[in-house]
Amino acid sequence: MISFTTDDIAPERRFDQWREVRGKSLFGVTIELAAEKRLSFHGSFRAHAVGGAVASEMRASSYRIKRTDTDIARISGNSLCIAHQVTGGGLLDTGRGRVDTIHDGDMVVSHSDLPYSGQPDGERGFLYRMLKIPIEGEILLGRRADDLFAAKPIGGTWFLRPFRALFDALMAPERTGSDPLRDVASIARLALAARGRLPLGMPEVRAALRTGVRHAALEIMERDKRLPGLNPARVAMELGISRRQVYVVLEEAGLTFSRTLAAMRVRDARRLLVEIPSLSITQVAFACGFDSLATFYRAFATTYGMTPSDMRGIGGRWQ
Repeated sequence: MISFTTDDIAPERRFDQWREVRGKSLFGVTIELAAEKRLSFHGSFRAHAVGGAVASEMRASSYRIKRTDTDIARISGNSLCIAHQVTGGGLLDTGRGRVDTIHDGDMVVSHSDLPYSGQPDGERGFLYRMLKIPIEGEILLGRRADDLFAAKPIGGTWFLRPFRALFDALMAPERTGSDPLRDVASIARLALAARGRLPLGMPEVRAALRTGVRHAALEIMERDKRLPGLNPARVAMELGISRRQVYVVLEEAGLTFSRTLAAMRVRDARRLLVEIPSLSITQVAFACGFDSLATFYRAFATTYGMTPSDMRGIGGRWQ
């Protein structure tokens, strides 16, 4: 992982350093900010490699940005870019006779080597995440992507939710229990389907969609793991699929619903045991969604090879 911030740079030099060293030399873009606003500028960036792609996150003060033909000639990438404008949207002009409004939460799919310009909708700053996928081999199944100007993906909630869930999983530096190469290929194919380049009925796209559905199911399980009544039917209802489909998408990754949920609850319990010593073991067990102490002790011992009391005694120092 790489990361940097302007916090250690003198205020009067922050924007110039960000513009010249980061913007031009690393990001391959041209950025501008009014002189009177530069003294209060701040920015931070972090990135990690995942499955041959690069996942990055940037927070910064608002500024105007563009990627010109000169920028592209200087730093090209031949990559498929999938971006999430978490906050701080604005106007996006790709030079095609229309200007799109990018709202908070919108996603955008594009090729790295096409020009664009962006204008922020205010001065509240922004949070922006991007997955940059080099176009190599058969990852795009022979389809073109070099003419994909920046635009929002198409598709209803039933498609965008698994698409975003897979994106979120790839953006997490600590992600575990999945095949990153497969997941990167899956989201690239979903991105092309979302831009109309691949048919949804294509076997590879259907497989990619199942991967996204699995990550969406895991998101729900992680969010609701403390609910005692969490079950496959509840997850299926939220995703608009059958209970059988929940089992299938988990089984494709060698997972089961019960073991996966138990593992999530045990990790949560370990954290509570260490961070809140005033809670009794019984309170921890039921707070994390276990329906009995026996089930909790059995799951905890299976995962960590010790009792909850032993874990609390060593202060969570377990590898």
